[in-house]
Amino acid sequence: QVQLVESGGGLVQAGDSLRLSCAASGITFTTYTMGWFRQAPGKEREIVSRISSNGGSQFFGDSVKGRFTISRDNAKNTVYLQMGSLKPEDTAVYYCAATSVPAVLADTHRHYNYWGQGTQVTVSS
Repeated sequence: QVQLVESGGGLVQAGDSLRLSCAASGITFTTYTMGWFRQAPGKEREIVSRISSNGGSQFFGDSVKGRFTISRDNAKNTVYLQMGSLKPEDTAVYYCAATSVPAVLADTHRHYNYWGQGTQVTVSS
């Protein structure tokens, strides 16, 4: 049984930082591309970032470039999203996702097989 469990969300002020974690089980973590997505009310789910199985390739959505970083610890089956200089428009439910599709092909939610339950991030102005 595959499980992706996100943690680290919360309420912060604009300009603050926050780190999300996603612990995976039930998959061979070292062979999966991992992604972070977000969905705000009334909006489509969008990719925030993704990282290849060995961590060597990373992608960031335009709205978070230069502010967010992604990393993974394959020994702990965990992927992280470090969010900095947070803005009110970053407010959304953030989801962790996993796919066996190679990272270079995995930049939309349609490519991902497994999803976490989501964690709320709220940024106040």
